[in-house]
Amino acid sequence: MHMPRKRFGQNFLTDKNIIFKIINAVNPKPSETLLEIGPGFGALTLPLLETCKKLYAVELDRDVIPHLKISAESVGELILHEGDVLKFKFQDLFSNLQKIRCIGNLPYNISSPLIFHLLEQREWIYDMHFMLQKEMVNRIVAKPGSKEYGRISVMVQYFCKVEKLFIVKPTAFNPPPKVDSAIIRLKPHEKLPVIADDEKNFADLVRDAFNQRRKTIANSLKKYITSEKLRELDIDPKIRAEELSVADFVRMANNLF
Repeated sequence: MHMPRKRFGQNFLTDKNIIFKIINAVNPKPSETLLEIGPGFGALTLPLLETCKKLYAVELDRDVIPHLKISAESVGELILHEGDVLKFKFQDLFSNLQKIRCIGNLPYNISSPLIFHLLEQREWIYDMHFMLQKEMVNRIVAKPGSKEYGRISVMVQYFCKVEKLFIVKPTAFNPPPKVDSAIIRLKPHEKLPVIADDEKNFADLVRDAFNQRRKTIANSLKKYITSEKLRELDIDPKIRAEELSVADFVRMANNLF
């Protein structure tokens, strides 16, 4: 029997009702290119294969790979890549031009860096359906003015349409995690609603604004901008970063750099 590995952040999904809800939310088609991240023992993999008959997957835990291959043999074509998804480039995995649909029960310990890694390759991605810690999902979908709103909210919402789908309780997993999970849908914008002239400068500005989120925006960004300039941009220097919209941050970045 394979024991879930703490260093991989493994919590295997076992609840069939939740699995059905996820598959229903993804609604995969045989004509689409699907990639599962961290398939584990195949709780999502096999139902996905039954529907689409071909599935790509990236798995780091080499001990579960033989089990996956045997389980998938009679169901469909599973193309497995062994390794760390944080090191994969989509152009190395796929030769066709069709955009990819990403699915995964993401380990909590890599969820944030993995999302940023995927956003860097968003031109390859049609959409993403991920199981994440509920707190992380709440932060990604948060609106300006809420306590959850922060750097990851601004950056993901800049690149994607975000949607929280439903909650998943710890009892749906083995071993049960200590927190609730949630399913999120991320769909990269075909056309960005607002455009940063320089995305690196924009990202740096957002990072620094939230580094000391208790400070006013005038204090947290004083190395970039004066209070007078903020007022010219119709931004109150006394507000905090969490009160600024994605468009506000883009407007600041475009006027500063």
